[in-house]
Amino acid sequence: MEKASPIHIKHSQNRQEYISQVVVTAAQMRDIEGRIFAAGMPVAALMEKVAGLIALRIQELFPLSGNMYRVGILVGPGHNGGDALVVARELHFRGYKIWLYSPFSKLKELTAQHLQYAQNLGISCYENIDKLPDCDFLIDGLFGFGLERPLTDPIASAINQFNEWHQPIISIDLPSGLHTDTGKVLGTAIRATHTLCLGLWKLGLLQDHALEYVGKAELIDFDIPVADVEAVWENTPKTQRITQKTAFATLPLPRPAVTHKYKAGHLLLICGSRRYAGGAILTALGARASGVGMLSVAVPESLKSILVSHLPEALIIGCPETENGAILQLQLPENTDLSSFSAIACGPGLTREATPIVREVIESDRILVLDADGLNILAQLGTIPTLQKRQAVTVLTPHTGEFQRLFPDVSDAKHDRIKAVREAAAQSGAVVLLKGARTAIANSQGAVWIIPESTPALARGGSGDVLTGLLGGLLAQATTKHQLEDIVATASWWHSQAGILAAQERTELGVDAFTLTQYLSRVMGMPI
Repeated sequence: MEKASPIHIKHSQNRQEYISQVVVTAAQMRDIEGRIFAAGMPVAALMEKVAGLIALRIQELFPLSGNMYRVGILVGPGHNGGDALVVARELHFRGYKIWLYSPFSKLKELTAQHLQYAQNLGISCYENIDKLPDCDFLIDGLFGFGLERPLTDPIASAINQFNEWHQPIISIDLPSGLHTDTGKVLGTAIRATHTLCLGLWKLGLLQDHALEYVGKAELIDFDIPVADVEAVWENTPKTQRITQKTAFATLPLPRPAVTHKYKAGHLLLICGSRRYAGGAILTALGARASGVGMLSVAVPESLKSILVSHLPEALIIGCPETENGAILQLQLPENTDLSSFSAIACGPGLTREATPIVREVIESDRILVLDADGLNILAQLGTIPTLQKRQAVTVLTPHTGEFQRLFPDVSDAKHDRIKAVREAAAQSGAVVLLKGARTAIANSQGAVWIIPESTPALARGGSGDVLTGLLGGLLAQATTKHQLEDIVATASWWHSQAGILAAQERTELGVDAFTLTQYLSRVMGMPI
């Protein structure tokens, strides 16, 4: 596998697109801010700029236009509280009815100055939550990035009370109480309806267990110099968000004017059993949507006619089967072996009787995707270390349960998915795609790709089979133009977007796996 190359972006190119991909830890954000301040940017000036942008966005979310909004501002002791106070001042000047909740006796100097000015403007300030007036929405500026200690009373009790108000809450940077990197709840946390992330995306916001606290997240870009981001972010294993533009740029489009089907990739799917015929069908339909030039599907002989009826354009290979209807051995066409294919995807619906098949594909020299029973057999064999010796890239696509069986010695994926997937990729030498509400992909060099949005509509049987086929089809079309990891991330993004699109039209209850396959092609029509 080639070492992941940095994202090189010229300053004349789309800065906004670059910034939207960057995901940072608390330490990285601290270093980037340190460079900005060392270059001469006054802290007070930056606070004014950032808070001004926040105030403008809040005015867009809650426009006055005849309304008189009552706004509660939750003020913390640090610069997050200072940001909130500047926002309070600006909204006050625009006609919003503002009150402040400031329960801390010690504030940073700049924050204390802003509090004094706000009070001199006649803005009411309260230290006791029991005396707070009613409001239409809250702005959370209690704690920003870098919080590490669990919250305790009285602030923990206050946060719990604010959550029980069931009013919209806009959090500045992160919901107060979330760990910046892991997204872990530190005792308790604000349940925000909106989170306005400042400057660069914080890693914790993209961790699965933070999602119920984050609400709708968006980035407030305050023009951090790209050079400062590159100086910190490019020199460590990067974590990046996949955006629509990066995904579309990775697709095998446009095709050359003069080409043929074998130049557009030849994928071999090995899937299905008498008990799980649907897994083979769904995987193949996912592969069809990828646009792969040739699709061969190896299934038990008893499934051949069913597959032909669903995919008349594919080459369906009927294989000898066990008494229980699992593939007994691969029986490829004459003059064909595994090296005849551009990529292989193996696992959905196989059952564990297909252990010899999985051994065979692992020993091949083709790009290999293992999913479902392919992963279960791999875990049973205990052959993860042998993947390091493969001549081609291996892609593993576990959900959390499969991940724990494959990598029992790796960090708990439920606690810190990014750390866990990074360790698993380093241990196996494979590209590991850890499925979840925010799917994460890692390579053995430590780089991580995160799918920034998805839908619970995809929590349906067969959804993962569709992804396996789509992923295999894209990898079969891979060229040296793109890193294979980028292609893996693009497949996962495409799959998620199809689910989102289907859920918008059919609700989260109406997106079965077969329906999902019908929405894959519609993602390609989305405006960029």
